Amino acid sequence: MKKNFVEELRWRGMLQDIMPGTEEQLMKEQTTAYVGIDPTADSLHIGHLCGIMMLKHLQNCGHKPIALLGGATGMIGDPSGKSAERNLLTEETLRHNVAAIRKQLEKFIDFNSTEPNAAELVNNYDWMKDYTFLDFARNIGKLITVNYMMAKDSVKKRFNGEFNCGMSFTEFTYQLLQGYDFVYLNEHKNCKLQMGGSDQWGNITTGTELIKKISGNEAFALTCPLVTKADGTKFGKTESGNIWLDRNYTSPYRFYQFWMNVADDDAKRYIRIFTTLGREEIESLIAEHDQAPHLRLLQKRLAEEVTVMVHSREDYEAAVEASQILFGNATAEALHRLDEETFLQVMDGVPQFTISRAELEQGIAPLDLLAEKTQIFPSKGEARKMIQANGFSMNKEKLTDPQTPITTAALLNNRYILFQKGKKNYYLVKAE
Repeated sequence: MKKNFVEELRWRGMLQDIMPGTEEQLMKEQTTAYVGIDPTADSLHIGHLCGIMMLKHLQNCGHKPIALLGGATGMIGDPSGKSAERNLLTEETLRHNVAAIRKQLEKFIDFNSTEPNAAELVNNYDWMKDYTFLDFARNIGKLITVNYMMAKDSVKKRFNGEFNCGMSFTEFTYQLLQGYDFVYLNEHKNCKLQMGGSDQWGNITTGTELIKKISGNEAFALTCPLVTKADGTKFGKTESGNIWLDRNYTSPYRFYQFWMNVADDDAKRYIRIFTTLGREEIESLIAEHDQAPHLRLLQKRLAEEVTVMVHSREDYEAAVEASQILFGNATAEALHRLDEETFLQVMDGVPQFTISRAELEQGIAPLDLLAEKTQIFPSKGEARKMIQANGFSMNKEKLTDPQTPITTAALLNNRYILFQKGKKNYYLVKAE
């Protein structure tokens, strides 16, 4: 093998549980391994990234990754870590979600390689759709005791203590269905390893138990820790919800900003987990960052690596340029290039005022606009003084004449004007 995959996960902080013999198996020969993803939406979010990066590192180490999309299990819902039963999706919705997720996965793992470790995408609906309930009960249900299933943490938490809200029979069968996925892939794809988040350990080991009972074949398991923030709160959740990989749900600018704004301690962990940078380079980056934390070198490199990987180099550069609007030396040209959605995201938190478009079409004297139509200045005198002192800008260009009327020609995206007082004080005026 090119590299020791388990050691790669270990130094990156991506290894939680591992079944005895797993590392030896991976060192012995090219091994096929899979991660399951429930297609409950038509985009992955960054909560999925750890599992996806496991597949990426697996392929980089010379092994064969399989991404399993749970078209069948997604119709039921995994109870692990859930406090309530999820809504069931239609077959049509699931098919759409599966197609969308495949496109996203192609950015991480190589499905088109001519090497024997080319990635594969499978959908468990393909082998479950014709499996009758009676056959499943006879062939699989009889092999695992209820006592064994009840002992799993994901089940226990729902019945007592943490959630205490019970569980339907449908959800209770989830671990058998996931276990059967492993049986099927072991038999048809020679897949010997299942990987996932640590909350999946119970479901994964049910699969190894079934394989042992059905075929006696070797089967292994490993999990990565659930990623959290340094303060213990959930990773990837913001006030506006999940950070999605699809630009239609989370723009590249907002995606980039998420990584730029992580705490120092989190950046040190995330750069190991969510990039393919090597150990020496990461250690060097951390040492350099610690010399001058205020420069946020670690966050900048993390944001660059992940944004380029998920979106593109062009999207990354556009996000950097957009973030310079408020926090750097952006030009008027850069401001005019921003699309409205990104512009409004950049302006989030900037004081805003509304003026009449009709008045603007006729032209409004700058001092009237700044001190009467809005409250950017408390008085016309103060506004005049700052304009004459060359300390006031409109749309990133100095406003030098307090007399020339401001008209709709000044509007950005045909709707906004950005004013800047001094270096850091911005105001957004919207024409309606």
